[in-house]
Amino acid sequence: MTKVTSVFPDWDGSTAALRALQSELAAQLVLRDKFAKPLRTVAGFDVGFEEGGTITRAAAVLLDANTLEVIANEVARLPTRMPYIPGLLSFRELPALLAALELLPQAPDLAFIDGHGIAHPRRLGIAAHFGVVTGLPSIGVAKKILVGESRTNLHDMRGAFTPLRHGAEQIGWILRSKPGCLPLIISPGHRVAMASTPELVMRYVTTYRLPETTRLADRLASRRDRKASASS
Repeated sequence: MTKVTSVFPDWDGSTAALRALQSELAAQLVLRDKFAKPLRTVAGFDVGFEEGGTITRAAAVLLDANTLEVIANEVARLPTRMPYIPGLLSFRELPALLAALELLPQAPDLAFIDGHGIAHPRRLGIAAHFGVVTGLPSIGVAKKILVGESRTNLHDMRGAFTPLRHGAEQIGWILRSKPGCLPLIISPGHRVAMASTPELVMRYVTTYRLPETTRLADRLASRRDRKASASS
């Protein structure tokens, strides 16, 4: 696959420059369906940290879009480039995600990222940032609201969803992927329409709260897969 080169200059500690870059990149997002139909492969991506946060650990899992069979899973480890700064998380995590993407045998038709798409104060969460930099269709699947609110109650029924709004603008959906569990916060990242996002996420939800894409990536990124093997 095409090698993804570094997209960041050396960080000089300026948050203003990164916020300006976020706004510039957000203007390049395409919020229309521009992914392969039918989907052949999908991938999940997630990030964890090692060595007290000094190492960023990014996981990528490539799946057959129809059978959910795992085609490949990879982990990339890079020195952490900057501290956690609210609203600028993607600059901390994206270099390792891009490295994990490079390790896959092929690019996915659609990427699911643990985090937000456009449901972000400047409409550039990690999934949107990943999408616009790589050109890949992407969706953000997050566990908590970063910005915005719902104006209607969400039914406790599998697949129920309601708009997530920030002011007058819809920025995503609140999705009940599993009854009795907290909902997911989902939003388009790049080359996916707002209206398509809930169905695409639910297409890959099985018996768990998370879709298989980010659930499997989360296990790798958090190293729970290794802990499970050690205790068996």
